[in-house]
Amino acid sequence: MAEQAETLRRTPLSRDRVLHAAVALADAAGIESLSMRNLAQDLGVVPMALYKHVANKDELLDGMIDVVVGEIGPPGPDTAWKPAVRQRILSARQALQRHPWAPLAIESRNMATPAILSYLDSMIGTFRAGGFSVDLAHHVMHAMGSRILGFSQELFDAARRAGRSGTTTAPEPPAALPPEIAARFPHVAEVAMAASHDDASVLGQGCDDQFEFEFALDLLLDGIERLQQQGWASPRRLG
Repeated sequence: MAEQAETLRRTPLSRDRVLHAAVALADAAGIESLSMRNLAQDLGVVPMALYKHVANKDELLDGMIDVVVGEIGPPGPDTAWKPAVRQRILSARQALQRHPWAPLAIESRNMATPAILSYLDSMIGTFRAGGFSVDLAHHVMHAMGSRILGFSQELFDAARRAGRSGTTTAPEPPAALPPEIAARFPHVAEVAMAASHDDASVLGQGCDDQFEFEFALDLLLDGIERLQQQGWASPRRLG
C-alpha cells in the first residue's frame, strides 16, 4: 500500500491526475473538505503546482463534475426512447451514488459544464429521435429537472450529509415523533409511520431510496409517453 502511494506521488502531475485525486478526496471526506491545500497535500506537491493545471477551485469543481459525468453509460442500442432514457438516467444515478458530493457540486455551478451539456444534448436527441417535437422535448426537460442527471431534491434526503462531509458512522437509533408534534401534524405523522419499516427512523429515512427514485421516474415517463402519443403541444400564449 505504501509502495502504491509512493508510486502515485512519483507520477508526473497532470490535469487528469489532479481531477481524479480531487474526486477521490471528495469521495472520502465530502465536498466541504476539498481545498487546494488539502488536494496538494494528498498529491505530495505544493499548492502552487496545482494552478498549472486548474486555474482555481471553480475550474477544479467543473473538471471533477465532468469526470463523474464521464462515468455515465453511453446510449444503448435500444431505439425506443422510453427504455433508452430510463437506462441512462439510472446509469447517471449509479455514477452519482458513487460520488455523493456530485449533486451538491452540480447545483453550485452557474453554468453547465461541457460534459453535462453533452449529456443533456444526447438526451434531447433521444427524445427527438423518438418522435418528440421540439416543444414537447423542451417541456419534458423542465419536468424531469435534476432527475435527468440522476438525482433529485427529495424531501427526506440523508445522502447529502455524506456528500458534504464524507462517509459517516453508523446511524443513530430511530426516533419517534414526539406525541405533541404528531398531534399537531397528523398527516406528517401518518406518513412517517407508514414509511418507518423494519424499525427504521421516521420521516422517510426508512424508505428504499432506489425504489422511491424509480417510482417517481416511472410516473414521469408514463405521463410523458401519454403526452407524446397524444401529440401534445404547449398552449399558445395570448399577447
